[in-house]
Amino acid sequence: MRVRLTVSCAAAALLSGLGGGTAFAAAADVAADNANTAIQEVTVTAQRREETAQTVPMTVQAFGSETIKQLNITTLDEILRYTPNVVYSAPGAGQGQVYMRGLSTGRAGEQSYATVGNFPNVAVYLDEQSMQFPGRSPDIYLADMERVEVLEGPQGTLFGGGAQAGALRYITNKPRFDEFEGSVEGSYGLTAHGSHNDSIVAIGNFPIIADKLAVRAVVYDDRQGGYIDNVPSTFTRNEQLDNNTYIGVFPTGGFCPDGGRPNPSTGFCLPAHTTQANNFALASKAQNPVTTTGGRVSLRWKPATDWDVLITESIQNLDAEGLSTSYPLGSDQQVLKPLEVTAFVPTYNRDKYENTAWTVNGKVGQFNLIYTGAYTDRHVTQQNDYTNYSRTLYGQYYECTGGNNGGFGAGPGVPAQCYSPVTYWHDKVHSTHLSNEARISTPSEWRLRGVAGAFYEQMRIYDVMDFDYKTIPSCQNPSILAAALAGGAPCVGNDAPAPGSTMNEPGVKGDMVGYGDDTQRGYNQTAVFAQLDYDIIPKVLTITAGFRHYSYDEFETGSIYHTATNCLNVPVCPAKANIDAEHLKVNYSGFSSRFGIQWKPTDSMMFYYTYSEGFRPGGFNRYSEIKAPLTAGGKDYQFAKPVSYAPDTLVNHEFGIKSELFDHRVQLNLTGYHMIWSDSQIALYQPCCLGNSTFTTNGASYQINGVEAQFIARVTEQLTFQGSGAYNDNRQINSPCLISNIPTSPTFGKCITTVKGNAYPNPFGVQGGISAFSSKLQFNLRVRYDWTLANNLKAWVSLDGSYTSTQFNEPENYISGNDPSQAVPTTTYLRYEIPAYGTMGASIGLSRDRWRVELVGANLLNSHAPTFISSGQFIKAEVPLRPRTVNIKVSERF
Repeated sequence: MRVRLTVSCAAAALLSGLGGGTAFAAAADVAADNANTAIQEVTVTAQRREETAQTVPMTVQAFGSETIKQLNITTLDEILRYTPNVVYSAPGAGQGQVYMRGLSTGRAGEQSYATVGNFPNVAVYLDEQSMQFPGRSPDIYLADMERVEVLEGPQGTLFGGGAQAGALRYITNKPRFDEFEGSVEGSYGLTAHGSHNDSIVAIGNFPIIADKLAVRAVVYDDRQGGYIDNVPSTFTRNEQLDNNTYIGVFPTGGFCPDGGRPNPSTGFCLPAHTTQANNFALASKAQNPVTTTGGRVSLRWKPATDWDVLITESIQNLDAEGLSTSYPLGSDQQVLKPLEVTAFVPTYNRDKYENTAWTVNGKVGQFNLIYTGAYTDRHVTQQNDYTNYSRTLYGQYYECTGGNNGGFGAGPGVPAQCYSPVTYWHDKVHSTHLSNEARISTPSEWRLRGVAGAFYEQMRIYDVMDFDYKTIPSCQNPSILAAALAGGAPCVGNDAPAPGSTMNEPGVKGDMVGYGDDTQRGYNQTAVFAQLDYDIIPKVLTITAGFRHYSYDEFETGSIYHTATNCLNVPVCPAKANIDAEHLKVNYSGFSSRFGIQWKPTDSMMFYYTYSEGFRPGGFNRYSEIKAPLTAGGKDYQFAKPVSYAPDTLVNHEFGIKSELFDHRVQLNLTGYHMIWSDSQIALYQPCCLGNSTFTTNGASYQINGVEAQFIARVTEQLTFQGSGAYNDNRQINSPCLISNIPTSPTFGKCITTVKGNAYPNPFGVQGGISAFSSKLQFNLRVRYDWTLANNLKAWVSLDGSYTSTQFNEPENYISGNDPSQAVPTTTYLRYEIPAYGTMGASIGLSRDRWRVELVGANLLNSHAPTFISSGQFIKAEVPLRPRTVNIKVSERF
């Protein structure tokens, strides 16, 4: 495929020349081939009926097929760069979450999200199918798309619990009965500081029986070249770097056995037998390419005049190799150059889904009926380097024996010994998602019109998450166990799921697995909904009201396994927890509602007010355990982790103006909103105080105020200006705390402020603080000029730019990543400032008849500004902007 692609691109380039096209998102398509200056509007289904985006009483950013083509966008992070008030937080391809209007409580490491992650509050839809998943929004490739809709604010009435903060909808092109058509598009390009990019997309529409049966198909193969270098490095155990090291032996005569000096704070030396690791065999240039392959086939059948049946099969495979993060400091604290990393284990994220969808449209009398269903089967396999975890107290627990380590084989006179620090984690996830929905709607021209429906979905997640960070020799080897029992070097047993628990992979785990979970979770949801519009004054004054009643039945089963101290010199370790024994089942049910009023003083202007509510279901935390001792080394525990957390809710008040001016040559939309986000769900992972596992709970409430603007100006037939911007102020309005909930604790019923004798900051942030991933200001602007040359040769040139202001990755009172004590992170929740950044792109292109050629440049200033910063893998990691790319794209229609 790769050779064929390169040859096809080169041949097309020789035949056709150079070209390009970029544009900005807005609620309209600006068709370059249009003979007049009117803006071509996009039809959307944001309210479950067809209407133009300008008539929908909410903030809608819609990308029609022409805009998608002009923007040259194919991936989720690319499309969201053109949508103010929408942030994509991602440590790598296919691993991100979408946040709208700053509704985020931050995120730590991406590991274990399938089991411990809460569900997102922005819904992602492929046509009628929800594709939501904890911790990772699917990165659907934009091939043969009719449009993409970005719906801001709660969509709980029509789209349910996953759309608490908004919805992102991918709408595919459907088969056409009237003509055979198709296209082939190939591209080739270069990435600064990286390897090449190439892609090929082929589309075909095939009428089989005139006006009765048609098939449409698309296939694609896209490779984005890598640009992060994994540079040669060592990993050396070091008392100045390794935190909480109590594994050593007392110095003899004031000197350590290896000739070094004892650590003045602990009085211990590292053991003489200390492994230094290196990544020399793994080091390579541009080690993070991303390849996306897939296709879609749709069959459309028209059995009767008013009836239509559509069946679609989609498949996509994303293969993201390496790390897409860069490290300012390497694993031995060496200063690295931009776009460099030090990794010791092969890293990858492979995400494959298959989706089958079916839809039946028809009419009974004047009423429109639709039934739609879909089934998604998704497999994710991810592996990540976790070597830097070895510098933590818990990391050394799994790697060192003897001496004074407090773990395995500790005791006077027992030699201290540490084994390899090279570790990783491996997550294997399988999920299924079935949905069915039936709707009935009135004709859109009725004075009283509406839509009503019933919905059912079933989601299942099967997760096996292994932390392969145990390098102490395994007692599974009979000779090693025999030697240990005879007084030799200690060994530890292998982990296994709890007997009698629900298991995805029964049996004893591998030698390096020190912690993990084998779990199943999911829910069944039923819902009914309705929305009505009534024209008080026909075509002038309209009121809207809607509701949704939902009922979630959630569950979680499985077990947690862990190499505890009772694993010393035994072949198999007892499991840590049997989740089945917790009987984790719950029902969440309730209502969400919507109300609005729209006033249209003219055909080209609308004022509206919308009140809307959103919700998100709660979930489980696997098991409970007591933590947070008041004194160091004490048993005066203050906190029992909850086994579950409750739903959170969002209330939105939105005012807006949508207008078209100067004979539809200017489009200007303005939105103001006030939102209250109550009892936000927040994940906590604080090994210092709350144990070495993640759990979710309900925390602070937030008030969000903001304004947003979108405009398009078709100044002349040739010249178009287009842009959008948002100002968003997101503030915490209360100050809940972690309450001491163990009756025997001396602090029972009070806020926990001290753990292990040290001050414990409020994990829920502070009143007045700004939420995570909440940029105050975002805007983008684009100008495009189209003209016609001789012999029907069309040309265009465009220039665009975007800006995102400063944001932070965690709540305001979290430990700063600039704290000198955190040069080597001891937590995955360090707070970093993500500086403001801007980007610039340009394109130039030519087309004639069915041929089109473009030269497209992105990030022309070659900025390496970070878009995401985290200590999720116990080292400061930044996700930089993709370096400057220049691609040539050639296409032919037939």
